[in-house]
Amino acid sequence: MDLGIVFLTIVLILALAKISSVIFEKFGIPGLVGEILIGIVIANLALGNWSLMGALDLVDDTSANSVFFNVFAEIGVIFLLFSVGLEMKVSDLMKVGKTAMLVAVLGVALPFIFGFVLMMAWDGEMYHALFLGAAMVATSVGITAKVIKDLRVMNTKESQIIIGAAVIDDIIGMIVLAVVVGMAQSGSLDVMNIVGIVTKAVIFVIAILFACAYLVPRFDKWWRSRHTPKPCDINYTMLTVAVIVCFGCAYVADLIDLAPIIGAFLAGMLFADRAKEWGMYKGIESITTFFLPFFFVHVGMNVSLGAVTADVLLLFSIVLILAVIGKHIGGALGAKIGDRSLGKDSLNIIGIGMVPRGEVGIIVAAMGLNITLAGGGNAVSPEMYVVVILMSVVTTIIAPPILSRMFKKKYPVEMDNGCETGSCEI
Repeated sequence: MDLGIVFLTIVLILALAKISSVIFEKFGIPGLVGEILIGIVIANLALGNWSLMGALDLVDDTSANSVFFNVFAEIGVIFLLFSVGLEMKVSDLMKVGKTAMLVAVLGVALPFIFGFVLMMAWDGEMYHALFLGAAMVATSVGITAKVIKDLRVMNTKESQIIIGAAVIDDIIGMIVLAVVVGMAQSGSLDVMNIVGIVTKAVIFVIAILFACAYLVPRFDKWWRSRHTPKPCDINYTMLTVAVIVCFGCAYVADLIDLAPIIGAFLAGMLFADRAKEWGMYKGIESITTFFLPFFFVHVGMNVSLGAVTADVLLLFSIVLILAVIGKHIGGALGAKIGDRSLGKDSLNIIGIGMVPRGEVGIIVAAMGLNITLAGGGNAVSPEMYVVVILMSVVTTIIAPPILSRMFKKKYPVEMDNGCETGSCEI
């Protein structure tokens, strides 16, 4: 590995990401939008035979620097979800459990149906339709969570519903993806595989809830008997324990075919009741601040502007409209059924909060592109791949500013104060 290129990549990515983030925030647009756009610029900046991607040795996904960059991006979103979990107490999540479940289920069903029907009408290829439906299913927890954290509205009912629904949404999305991939690879539906994935996911979540209720309080009692807590100070021993648990849960989630970010989120919830007391907000936020720009830049770098044609733009436009409408209507409808007290503003916030696809849609597209069907061709065609990437990135870009304005409209006082419970510690 050329360490010089590694250091140059770190300097360039962090500097450009921070500069773009600050510029966008000055115009009232979430900084992550600027970081994603910087990724698009980096991926497509070329003069003759020279390209920035080539100069940074990021063209070949198997190169040492590409592997390093991808790992940093994954660590960034893992710590983001862990920090979100730190502010999401199990007791708070249980209060919106029914509503979050309905938001997730309807927010999965409508986009999948829209994507499947559209692709069947477009080219009649069932596996193309299945993969487009799967790509439109899952919400990017990382994108929405970042907006909510930046706005400091994590304790609002809408935020708790969105985050809870997005986590459930991702679990359902992983199950849908596993089913679709299994069908594409075998040419048939494997019911036992579906049952196995669902069972492992349920057991994992129950195990985390059990640990929250019984194991963590006992550990806290044991820890108190040996140390005097100092509120607001970073307890580096507990911070180390938290990081170990975070990566451990991410590994277990990956092991049972769930997204590692789900494990990281659940790991954060383990420490939520005592995060402030153990001084975790500052420590985790410092780590997240370093790694997270790599994730958002990486999302933008998946867009190749050279692959965009007239047909691709037409299909993308239709997919984008259906992707936004499907999540918005599905999320808002689920929220209304689950909690009749929610007003129009709250329903719109929840609906828009479920729109970003981010890394999830990109993962689906990448997997489908590498699966060869029995009759020839890939489960995801090159044109469809570009459409899914653009849909994932554009929904990721357009949703945060809209969500930000909606929150500021509904909670102007909280926005002015710039502080909520727990967030002052960050």
